[in-house]
Amino acid sequence: MTNLTQHPQSISLKEREVINGHRAAVVWFTGLSGSGKSTLAMALQEALFKTGCQVTVLDGDNVRQGLNAGLGFSDEDRDENLRRVAEVSKLFVQAGFLVLTSFISPLQQERDRTRSIIDPQPFFEIYVEVDLKIAEARDPKGLYQKARSGEIKNFTGLDSPYEVPGHPDLVISNSAQSVEVGVDQLLEFLKHKGII
Repeated sequence: MTNLTQHPQSISLKEREVINGHRAAVVWFTGLSGSGKSTLAMALQEALFKTGCQVTVLDGDNVRQGLNAGLGFSDEDRDENLRRVAEVSKLFVQAGFLVLTSFISPLQQERDRTRSIIDPQPFFEIYVEVDLKIAEARDPKGLYQKARSGEIKNFTGLDSPYEVPGHPDLVISNSAQSVEVGVDQLLEFLKHKGII
């Protein structure tokens, strides 16, 4: 692109992190629909906020009702959806936030691209692992039922692939454990990584 100039921020990320008392990072939750990604992200947000962290959640459904309202569910639109979310996440990280994202993001190449967009800032791929039968039994939005009846095409996990992360930064086994246990695992992970 021509005629564009990158304007550096007048406040550095390091200065923001000092004031905030924590590092900025992206925590990217990936997993099947019904795995508990959004529930974990929202619960982690509450726990972090109570300790004074600058934190926000970018949730797939919420983003598609605003920023990405014009995108459908073709492969191209799904790809663009995640690219935009990665760029928004990067802006939040540059402002010193902990960004928690909840997106199925079914393909490893999409998650790898997101990591490269966020780089050099910390990016953690969190795989929320759940058995497909359990995710389908939960079906909080009724999506699996609609996909099984043919109302929804290309549904991830049924007739569209989900690539299990090869090397996630953390796996949350979410078939049976409580939300509280998952949040404790995430807080311990962020402490271990020197983020909080």
